[in-house]
Amino acid sequence: MAIKITTRCAGAALIAALMAATPSRAAEQSSLAIPGQNVLFLSHYIAGDQHLWEKQGLDVKVLNIIGIGSMNAVIAGSADFSMSSGPTITRAYARGQKLVALLTAISQSGQSIVLRKDIADAAHFDAKAPLAERGKVLKGRTFAIGGVGAIPDIVLKVVAKDAGLAPSDVVATPMQPPEFMAAFAAKKIDGFSNSPPFVEQTLIDGSGVLVSDSRIGEPKEFSPVSAALLLARGDFCAGHQSICTKMVHGIYEGTQIIRNDKKTSLAVMKAHFGTYDDKVLEAAYETVKAMTPDNPITTAQDLENGDNMNAAAGFMKPEDKLADYKPLIDNSYVK
Repeated sequence: MAIKITTRCAGAALIAALMAATPSRAAEQSSLAIPGQNVLFLSHYIAGDQHLWEKQGLDVKVLNIIGIGSMNAVIAGSADFSMSSGPTITRAYARGQKLVALLTAISQSGQSIVLRKDIADAAHFDAKAPLAERGKVLKGRTFAIGGVGAIPDIVLKVVAKDAGLAPSDVVATPMQPPEFMAAFAAKKIDGFSNSPPFVEQTLIDGSGVLVSDSRIGEPKEFSPVSAALLLARGDFCAGHQSICTKMVHGIYEGTQIIRNDKKTSLAVMKAHFGTYDDKVLEAAYETVKAMTPDNPITTAQDLENGDNMNAAAGFMKPEDKLADYKPLIDNSYVK
């Protein structure tokens, strides 16, 4: 018995065959260096977990490179982008490394200083005193920082200086979580300068007190300042506009989810920081949300405050501040 194939069926079969024979368009490839595994970089975790880059046809390889090494990877060409900080990009630019800020996901330093509660109690620490007074408790203490010259180190040095302390009065030792959390619990260090959720863990379990609070912009003379700052080499986007558009848009969408979708944000946090109690994660989320701007553009003031922090911390001379911050900023991809 002969089988009759209608014109419509034949046409549909031909289209299906052509579609099967035509390979799908390959995703563009890119890489993003992250200086620390913490909730401060929640926007990138959301972009990955919610397939925000994938939906645009961008395949992003995330590289975990501690501290300023992430920015150095961009300078060296081994990463296309990094999420760094205002003080690091301005310091690099002043030294001839041409980088460009594409998006500011966090508009505060993101680094709070935590002191062990037993030390604070013994020192009769007044949490309501002005920061310059609170900072005096740092004298003679040892604090963990993420890395020398990185933003946790800068904040610690600035707060100590505001309190009238000499650089030798405070010992800063580079450590990473969970190393510094274990050292803090074992009383091998006196405190740490770092970000969510580690700060919230000590506040909720009662083992730590805040010396300075990034959530409210302390130290306030340097607020706002760019953190979780998406940057690239100065000439990268000119030759890779599609990649820059997709990368920035993924992080931008991540910031909007942080601002407007607590449930999704907490689910992503739980997936990556599930060893922390739900109360800790919720508190950390509220901290990050408070520091996430509605419109994550980078301003000249954000970067100038980073320069001022560098000078106050002793990482650059005041006279080496940049005269113009516009060449460091490209907000055109934030939309």
